[in-house]
Amino acid sequence: MGAAEARVRVVALLRRGLPLRVAHLTGEAGFSGGEVQLFHLVEGLRKRNHHSVVLCPEGSRSEAEARRRGIDTRPVRVRNEWSPRCLASVRRELARSAPDIVHLHTGHATWLGGLAARGLGLPAVTTRRMDRPVKRNLRTRILYGLCVQRAVAISPAVARQLAEGGVPERMIQIVPSAVDPDALTPQHGRSATRRALGTSDTQLCLLTAATLVPRKGVDLLLQALAELDRRGLDAELWIAGEGPERRRLVRLAKRLGIGARARFLGVRSDVPDLLAACDVFALASRQEGLGVAVLEALALGRPVVATRAGGLCDALRHEETALLVPPDDPLALADALERLLRDRREAELMARRGPAAVAQGFSLDPMVEAYERIYRDVLAEAGR
Repeated sequence: MGAAEARVRVVALLRRGLPLRVAHLTGEAGFSGGEVQLFHLVEGLRKRNHHSVVLCPEGSRSEAEARRRGIDTRPVRVRNEWSPRCLASVRRELARSAPDIVHLHTGHATWLGGLAARGLGLPAVTTRRMDRPVKRNLRTRILYGLCVQRAVAISPAVARQLAEGGVPERMIQIVPSAVDPDALTPQHGRSATRRALGTSDTQLCLLTAATLVPRKGVDLLLQALAELDRRGLDAELWIAGEGPERRRLVRLAKRLGIGARARFLGVRSDVPDLLAACDVFALASRQEGLGVAVLEALALGRPVVATRAGGLCDALRHEETALLVPPDDPLALADALERLLRDRREAELMARRGPAAVAQGFSLDPMVEAYERIYRDVLAEAGR
């Protein structure tokens, strides 16, 4: 499609409100909160008659998930963001996809996809999900000055990082991540799930769902569990997730004397059942863009303990929907967990507020509508 023909199509899309063709690029081989949000968005756009193409690493879980859902998918090379072969791979598949706009969903994807979109004359937006500083350097100036037209932050905390990194504030928009309650229906329930795990109905159980990497703070939860044990509180910790820190965390649990109480469950497809079966959900992140896992816990009416890290402060209200503690403070974490485990009435009152909080601020339709509006705004600018 030539430049003049593309311009005519953009004008027609805007004037007649025609369905859009969106290419989504992710660079992750695994599947965590960001990928869940990607597919929430793609499904939401499909309901609005827009066509999405998912570009993702070959053999990744995103590729398998896209094919399972009947979504147009194209494998690309994104392993090395400085590789000319990877850039050529992304550019080739973007050209074949012929999108109206490109949506970039991860760090590698934003750099490679931004350069490829720029070379093809395609408008692009990026979603930043990480609560990490944005460096003020040449790469940032190239990326946000030339390659992408909007930088979407999933929380005010992430938006602040973008602004402090030199991204023009006119480019930054906040679109919170969303929860789909229909996808969170437990299939087996509390008792059956506990029986499958070999846990009694009366056992106190904590749950965390996180990739096993340092920023998720699972080591802090293990230290807090050991502290609860010293205080005479018999609790188990279910750890749903996998990652490079697993071996170190298993060794830490044994060294703390809680090896039998720290249950490493691996990647799970039954997180709604685990949520229904636990007594308290905990997330001890050192850094967090927003924390979709805590939103899912709120949606299912579970009491939550979390750290005051990044977007968790935006997603949760202390003493109302959760107890918030400082990051890297296992004693404060243990205090909050003990409080909710011992005071079941307070835990229940807190849990009841969760579903309404999610419905008010983190619903799926508003997220999809916000992205659709951003796409059309960017296309309007490109069509002038």
